[in-house]
Amino acid sequence: MEQLYIFMLVALFVLAITDLVVGVSNDAVNFLNSAVGSNAATLRTILIIASIGVAVGAIFSSGLMEVARKGIFDPSRFYFDEIMIIFISVMITDILLLDLFNSLALPTSTTVSIVFELLGAAVAVSMIKILSADGSMLELGDYINGAKATEIILGILLSVAIAFTIGAIVQWLSRMLFSFHYERRLKWVGGIFGGIAISAITYFILIKGIKGISIIPASFLKLVTENQWVILLGSFVVFGLLSQFLVNYTKVNLLKVIILIGTFALALAFAGNDLVNFIGVPIAAFQSYELWHASYEATGVLPSEYAMDSLAGKVETPTYLLVFAGIVMVVTLWLSKKARAVMYTEINLARSGDGSEKFNPNFLSRIIVRASVNLNAALLLVMPNKIKTAIDENFKQPFEEKKKSKEEPAFDMVRAAVNLMVASILISIATNMKLPLSTTYVSFMVAMGTSLADKAWGRESAVYRVAGVFNVIGGWFITALVAFSAAAIFATCIYFGGLYALIALLALAAVLLVRSFLAHRRAEKKRALEEKKDRTSLITINELITESSGNISSVIGGINSIYSDTIDNLGLQDLKKLKKSKKKLGALEDEVDNLKGEVFYFIKSLDENSVAASKFHILILDYLQDMIQSIGYISKYSYNHVNNNHRNLKFNQIRDLKRIDDRLQELFDRVKADFDNNSFENISEIVTDHHALLDEVSALIEKQVSRIRSTETSPKNTKLYFSLLLETKDLIIGTVNLLSLFSEFNVKYAKIK
Repeated sequence: MEQLYIFMLVALFVLAITDLVVGVSNDAVNFLNSAVGSNAATLRTILIIASIGVAVGAIFSSGLMEVARKGIFDPSRFYFDEIMIIFISVMITDILLLDLFNSLALPTSTTVSIVFELLGAAVAVSMIKILSADGSMLELGDYINGAKATEIILGILLSVAIAFTIGAIVQWLSRMLFSFHYERRLKWVGGIFGGIAISAITYFILIKGIKGISIIPASFLKLVTENQWVILLGSFVVFGLLSQFLVNYTKVNLLKVIILIGTFALALAFAGNDLVNFIGVPIAAFQSYELWHASYEATGVLPSEYAMDSLAGKVETPTYLLVFAGIVMVVTLWLSKKARAVMYTEINLARSGDGSEKFNPNFLSRIIVRASVNLNAALLLVMPNKIKTAIDENFKQPFEEKKKSKEEPAFDMVRAAVNLMVASILISIATNMKLPLSTTYVSFMVAMGTSLADKAWGRESAVYRVAGVFNVIGGWFITALVAFSAAAIFATCIYFGGLYALIALLALAAVLLVRSFLAHRRAEKKRALEEKKDRTSLITINELITESSGNISSVIGGINSIYSDTIDNLGLQDLKKLKKSKKKLGALEDEVDNLKGEVFYFIKSLDENSVAASKFHILILDYLQDMIQSIGYISKYSYNHVNNNHRNLKFNQIRDLKRIDDRLQELFDRVKADFDNNSFENISEIVTDHHALLDEVSALIEKQVSRIRSTETSPKNTKLYFSLLLETKDLIIGTVNLLSLFSEFNVKYAKIK
């Protein structure tokens, strides 16, 4: 019996280490985005400053964990064995949920996840206890504090709306104050802005950042609380004068100082206060075990009879565990690629200018953008011209024509400083007023509000960015729902399944985490290959030919595979594999669509001697698009035919299609090999063979006409067969046109290697 709970404790601490890793990967977005997005310093410098903040916050945190988690449930109503079931269900759920969001590169709240996991597991165990005792569901209120859950949900809604609105207002005013030429305006308003920003961040450190640090005496915290306005006013005067001195008499960039101080402050607060989200539950479980074990040794009380009244207080974390947790968090901060992925999701949504968009527009984003455009047009009609001119001047970018560059910051330092300043102020106020909110939610929504006010969401990108914001916000509410449901299900399974259910769930968690890791690593490799292509840096004709060769080879290889799989699986009536071919087609369509999306940057990057090549590049993409469209119809027609349970094609029809497939596969293999090797001497011969294949397809069309006149009796089969042949014909024609264009261009502009 005792061995079971020791096993559970070991599992909990292993889960805690894993939770630290996935938790930091998620929450790093809160304190890294502004500094990284604005290029305030090198990534190494930013990570060093954030690491110091994380280490200080973690190591000197008191680590106090309210086991009842702010009144979510009453531990005195549960026995030791039930508490352990709740805790281990929570940890398994938390790891899987946070890892899922990290894999999707979406930020979510570790606080909300842990609260709703505790709530879900506690509700499940409470209901089992009530039903076992033939009680009423009305008794659930004695176990669970539903009012606290409602308060948290309302806190989420309020923090989302308020953070977005305040962020937008402050950023608009800041841009009117500084414009995009902030270097020269800092000389006369830098002191005021620096005083406000650094005072706000300092206040944040005093109110939120150090409240959990054990070496800070209670008397000091009381002094800070009782003299808030004096501290704020004094900080504003001191930091205002210091800021003005830095601007006027040194070469130090004041905005960079503000950003780095803000990064440290948020990292400190994250580690000092959110640490309990990752290790608080295992620590509480260990404390529970110690209490029960002492009683068991003295009285022999069973786990199912030992009430956990003593857990209604707080549990102090040993210092060595805090040190270990701090080390894990810092190492994760440096090594986690998922942390970078989550970070760049927010940076991508907040960046100025256009580029590749991560999210697809939806119905709601289109309505909101359209309404905003119409409202803006109406305001411009009634606004005096002088005011419009003044606003336009302050929002005019310093460089009208810019090439896309990986080194270019996503936004400037004014916006980064506002992000940190506003987030610090809002979190400090809410903490002081004891209002429940999420640091992640506030940080993210402030960044989105400042992006909107800064006109980073233009007509070219707004519909995608708004859709992205809705996806992230939707994910936050899904966090609460999934956390509650999954923890309840896991707790129920362990309650009735015991050790076997626990081992099965731990094995499931391990498998899912490994699969997630491998999938993310594959995605990273693919992303690295895409970055190496760097389609926006093509300069010369020869580089264009090399790049186009790679694109053609990739697309033709994909088309070849999809065509062959479709014909084979159509003959076998294999609906599952036909569906897989449709998914492969989607990836191919995205590849060509991304290439077309880069045309603007590609043309701008060509040197003067290579501008004529832009038409060639556009036509290549057009032919590739035609070929993708043809294979798309072939895949869709085949899938729909089998999915609708129509009769299979006749043996002679399948045989003829397979013969075309074999010939086409051979030709595509030759094309791919030549383009892979940048060897184009055989293009003319391949074009001739394609014409011969085209004649063969035409002959099959005539043959089918004869069949219809004599023996064919199925209209559906005829429709499918003609569709496949006609689309195959279009596919071959598109290939011939592409090869002919490439051959002509290569002969005219470049030497054949």
